[in-house]
Amino acid sequence: MKRAVRIALASPPFANLTYEEPAWLPSEAMRPGTRVLVPLGNGMRLGVVLSGEGEMPAEGAGYQLKPVLWPVERTPLFSEAYLDMIRNLALRQMESEGRILGQILPAGLKTARIIYTVYEGGAPRRLKSAELSKLDESGKKELARLWLSGNMEAKSVEPAAAVEYASVVKDPPWSVRPSAKRQIALLEFLWDRGPTARAILTKELGPETSTVLKTLADRGLVTIGPQPAFCAAVDESACDADSGVCYQLSEGQAAALAAFEASLDGEANGAGAAAVSHLLFGVTGSGKTAVYLELARACLARGRSVVLLAPEVALAINLRRAVCAVFPDRNVIFHHGYQPPKERERNFVRAATEDGPHIVVGTRSALFLPLRELGAVVLDEEHDASFKQDERMGYQAKEVAHFLAAQHSGVCILGSATPDVKTFHAAQSGLLPQHVLSERFGNAAMPCVELVDIRRIGPTDSLLAPQSALRLRQVVDAGDQAIIMLNRRGYAPLMYCKECGQVARCEHCDIGLTYHKGRERLVCHYCGDSLPYPLLCPTCGAADYLPMGEGTERLEETLSAALPRGCEVLRLDRDSTRRPGRMEAILNAFARKEAQVLVGTQMLSKGHHFPDVTLVVAADADMGLNLPDYRAAERSFQLLVQVAGRAGRGDRPGCVLIQTRNPDHYCWQYVQQNDYEGFFAQELERRRKRKYPPFVKLGLVRMELPPTVGDGVVLGGALAQPARELARSLGAQFLGPVPAPIPRLRGKRRFQCLIKAADWPTVRRLYAVFQDQAKAMEGVKISLDLDPLDML
Repeated sequence: MKRAVRIALASPPFANLTYEEPAWLPSEAMRPGTRVLVPLGNGMRLGVVLSGEGEMPAEGAGYQLKPVLWPVERTPLFSEAYLDMIRNLALRQMESEGRILGQILPAGLKTARIIYTVYEGGAPRRLKSAELSKLDESGKKELARLWLSGNMEAKSVEPAAAVEYASVVKDPPWSVRPSAKRQIALLEFLWDRGPTARAILTKELGPETSTVLKTLADRGLVTIGPQPAFCAAVDESACDADSGVCYQLSEGQAAALAAFEASLDGEANGAGAAAVSHLLFGVTGSGKTAVYLELARACLARGRSVVLLAPEVALAINLRRAVCAVFPDRNVIFHHGYQPPKERERNFVRAATEDGPHIVVGTRSALFLPLRELGAVVLDEEHDASFKQDERMGYQAKEVAHFLAAQHSGVCILGSATPDVKTFHAAQSGLLPQHVLSERFGNAAMPCVELVDIRRIGPTDSLLAPQSALRLRQVVDAGDQAIIMLNRRGYAPLMYCKECGQVARCEHCDIGLTYHKGRERLVCHYCGDSLPYPLLCPTCGAADYLPMGEGTERLEETLSAALPRGCEVLRLDRDSTRRPGRMEAILNAFARKEAQVLVGTQMLSKGHHFPDVTLVVAADADMGLNLPDYRAAERSFQLLVQVAGRAGRGDRPGCVLIQTRNPDHYCWQYVQQNDYEGFFAQELERRRKRKYPPFVKLGLVRMELPPTVGDGVVLGGALAQPARELARSLGAQFLGPVPAPIPRLRGKRRFQCLIKAADWPTVRRLYAVFQDQAKAMEGVKISLDLDPLDML
């Protein structure tokens, strides 16, 4: 009897469609989780079997189902549990399972470019999917015999232009004539985008790109080949004490580990079921990483896999180094979004097919590796906004981790010295167990924290106050190391025309352009557009600009000139780490004391262990305090406590200088005292009064308007009136629309609404009503961000 199967297409149109089970293959070949080739229109698509419970058309229905052409593997790549996770994500995001799979799977696992190799005597025979589809049923049945016996294999293929990547191999400024505009455009494109496939370069920059690329390659500015890894391989010979992990657990660490193991074994903590999620709340340097590693050991002993996540690649590199030190005989799976597609594809296949248990280290995307026996998921620095993805498929890694741990009867560990206010509130409310590590490991003391008033420092003065500069000089003279954090990259954040007083602005975003001296360009940090510098002022025609303010590039230059000869200064920000391998090279050089001063953005604020750092300076601590975001104070507190935690981790005491123009702000007293609980109590009361999370569910509706739609249509009030009235009847709030804090971005005018409700279904219901009204406006793009982390 013929059977219908439900297939999720992992490429456009990302639909869930019903196909007929192929008559030439048994039902076992169509098990859920199997990737298959299916016909669609005049071509082929790759899909994943969701179930064998589709509906066959009734007799006389007037249509027939197309049969599945062929499976891509004999054993399903994805388990039923993995498909349940996909369904859960689809439900949360109000998307199809196909779209979720399309966002999760590496390119090679969702392409329909499949070559089948048949082994039957003589030389192997290769068949493309198009050739396979043209065979009659008897030919397909003969191939089915070979497929089921293991004498037929499938392999994805990509055109050469898609697998050859171009990469910049030298930092700017580049030795290119100003008139060579195509060469400059190509170099700038690669510098902004990173290693890029030749096919994409040709599509974006035109057919002449191939000639330009060859010229730059001949001059040694660009290399062409396989996509390079974002970071170099871990030097396992260096995986020892430099990892900063101590393996003799303290009493507090041992107690936390025992609780995690009890939950792993399904033992209830008091009454009720075993807890799934736990909060590990430990001050910086208290040894949270050692607890994670011992939990990993406990999982492996039980034959279960463990996933260790960090919010950023630099921190994931450190975490992998620590894992290598403790488990030198384990082949660790290292996974993050900057890896080449083939490497991510290998990780997926390894997780799904190799006998475990596995240790996985990576960033948030490592959650989606299809592990079979999962014991624990650890999110280090759980408060970090990087654990939430907003673009493309939006998801919160903490929610996915909790779901996976519950699904596999495992544990989810949320670790931080400055937990997310919502997480800590849940712990205080008894919704998840809390384990506290209140002291640094060993004899290390918490650093002293001092405020430095910089209200008298002007926009053209050096950003470091005399007090800070003197302390830095003393640290350098003593042979110690220092970290200077300035969360603003580039040379100068604003360029001021001396003639007319206008600031150079991005014509697409109406945002001030940042001067990058090394690139000799003015760059928009929102849309990426750039202009060559020097340039003429578009208002008065003058060419006399004054750099205003200071970014990491300028601070590095200033310190290199001011400090004694031979004192090296390194810089760690997104610009200095664009070339593959540069991030790890900078961190390793500083760890080896090849430089005494490290300047950088928030990339260096957490997770790094440098025992010789005795001074940390937050050069402009006020930057995030006044943003139009209810989390502004929380983020500033977290950032400052985290960066302060880089000081005094070795034998010598540490000092932290916080430069501020607002020394009376309530946030700083809690940073000085390292008093998270005090900050939490005050911040919680502020949110209670203003009805912000954790006391409400929050949804941010974003709107982008094309030029054909006037602002009055959005701001008039009629658009949101139905949603506003429904909100009143449900005891909720629908606020807006109002112009976004950044009102124009990439040429689009932006507006937003805020939904406050008691539960998520109400938020989604109000959004659906507003969405129905907005559909009448052609060209308007609208989206919903649940629990937004970016209010700009």
